[in-house]
Amino acid sequence: MRVSHSFLTAASFGLALVSGQILAEDAPLDPIVVTATRIPTPASQIASSLTVITGEEIESRQQRLLPDVLKDVPGLNIVQAGGPGSQTSVFMRGTNPNHTKVFIDGVDVGDPSNSNAGFDFAHLLTQDIERVEVLRGPQSGLYGSDAIGGVINIITRAGAGPAKLNAVVEGGSFDTFNQSASLRGSGDRLHYSANIEHFHSGETPVTPLNLLLPGERRNDDYYDNLTASTKLGYDVGGDLDFGLIARYSNSHLRVTGDDFSAYPNPSFPAREQSQSAASEYYARAFGHLIAFDGFLDQTLGFAYSRKRTASYQPDLPVNLNTGERTKIDWHGALKFSPTETMVLGAEHSRDEISEPLSASTRISSGYGELQSQLGDSFFSALNVRYDDSSRFGGKVTYRVAPTYLIRSTGTKLKASLGTGFKAPTLSELFQDFPPFFFSNPSLKPETSIGYDLGVEQSSLSGRLSAGVTYFHNRLRDLITTDSTGSTFANVGRASTEGVEGFLAFRPLDTLSLRADYTYTEATDDIQHQQLLRRPKHKVGFDANWKAMPGLSLDATVLSLSSWVDGNRDFSIPRLTASGYTTVNLAASYDLTARLNLFLRLNNLFDRHYETPVGFLQPGLGAFAGFKIQL
Repeated sequence: MRVSHSFLTAASFGLALVSGQILAEDAPLDPIVVTATRIPTPASQIASSLTVITGEEIESRQQRLLPDVLKDVPGLNIVQAGGPGSQTSVFMRGTNPNHTKVFIDGVDVGDPSNSNAGFDFAHLLTQDIERVEVLRGPQSGLYGSDAIGGVINIITRAGAGPAKLNAVVEGGSFDTFNQSASLRGSGDRLHYSANIEHFHSGETPVTPLNLLLPGERRNDDYYDNLTASTKLGYDVGGDLDFGLIARYSNSHLRVTGDDFSAYPNPSFPAREQSQSAASEYYARAFGHLIAFDGFLDQTLGFAYSRKRTASYQPDLPVNLNTGERTKIDWHGALKFSPTETMVLGAEHSRDEISEPLSASTRISSGYGELQSQLGDSFFSALNVRYDDSSRFGGKVTYRVAPTYLIRSTGTKLKASLGTGFKAPTLSELFQDFPPFFFSNPSLKPETSIGYDLGVEQSSLSGRLSAGVTYFHNRLRDLITTDSTGSTFANVGRASTEGVEGFLAFRPLDTLSLRADYTYTEATDDIQHQQLLRRPKHKVGFDANWKAMPGLSLDATVLSLSSWVDGNRDFSIPRLTASGYTTVNLAASYDLTARLNLFLRLNNLFDRHYETPVGFLQPGLGAFAGFKIQL
């Protein structure tokens, strides 16, 4: 299969990627990554902190939803207000949930209809994911608005080779019943992948019993998601190809909201459940051309996304939110020499909300990056970007990221310095709630500057590797309420700093072990206090063992320290939430060449914990199923 459109299909290179690992001189493979520079680059030459989760790892751990995949990533804290399908936020390196840029196959999937314009990770199913690249640190020099904390790039599976049909059926605890089917392959010039997934979890206990009124029955959360996706490519001939990706998701959620009828006294869980129904569309078409004997590799694309959410609360009118984004982009890489590549790009996007009000904004952008190599050991990437908004004017951001390799010892020294910004949302600019609260059309972007310094070491021909990175971010002009509490203003300031470390060991070809540790200090520089929902300590461990041909075993451990949170209705604005440790086990066995059986135990020791406070996370869950390949 011919490689096309580097940003979308880095996985087409067919290279297995081991994140956070430096390969010694005699190691067989230097993995390829894309997100850090927007072109395929050997991992050893990347200075930015990057974690890659492959589709094989997701399948081995049997993770069905994207929040489950991201929980173990260093530098991230995942907060889900309930069971599957509930609002899910990602705090990257202590920054806010809307400070992370998210792509699915090149489509910017931030939601303009959301009050903070962030992406809700709750609804993305994992069956068709080829890999997830998590890039930490301010990245607006390449990616523009939202990339203060970093970037999450999700790449789905492409078709190659003879046609393959897969079907998966799974059932288990919490009235879970999941099914999926996929068809992938290629023939002559056409590459195709088509997928359909259904996720159902009908009885997830979320509301803590001690919050219920005497005699009140707990209502369990309900979630149902149907997703269809496709990825098509057509090789015209020579160095020209075209592609199309499309994704549709329809989900239904029932949760227990809060009853505020006793206001100003604290609220209590409502007797009747709230409901929401969300439909999401993402699509992108592109043409890719390699010209002048490989000197210019360029792509022209057009993307469209739309999300509509209808929310129903007892005794209240239906609340509708509808947002759309259209974007046209050009991306080119100029190969001046084997050691010098210039990346250029231009984008124009339009965000619009049509419900509950009508408003729009436009941003035109241009960026450039110089990727260089000096000798055999020094590598650098320097980028700069200019964004021109119809609402707040121009914004310049940049990033510089040098790397130095000591190949004789398997040592990598890395550093980066960059800036980021977050544009004010349409809701913050235009949505009023009279007579209590009013928007502010004069808002400016939130801004940040951050740096990190790290060292990684590899030995035993790449079987043993370790690394540590220190990071520091300073955030200014954060959008929060002003002194009157009746409107937004750019008055917030914050600082985040910490350490990320890992140790990976492969004692046998069939056994891999990895441990990650993150320390995060996130501070409100106005109030001089710890920011909410940012645990200081996070420890993760994963062990994967191919015990025998056809038998795979996987164990993951996740431990978080205590953090500062508010109670369920924030009548208590600050309290200390208890930390927790969970253990998950997964096993799969190839009964035949075409039939695989699998079993998963989540939260093995039935740890009862709340994150956020007031919302129980699922206890012990047992799930089993089978996969057929034709």
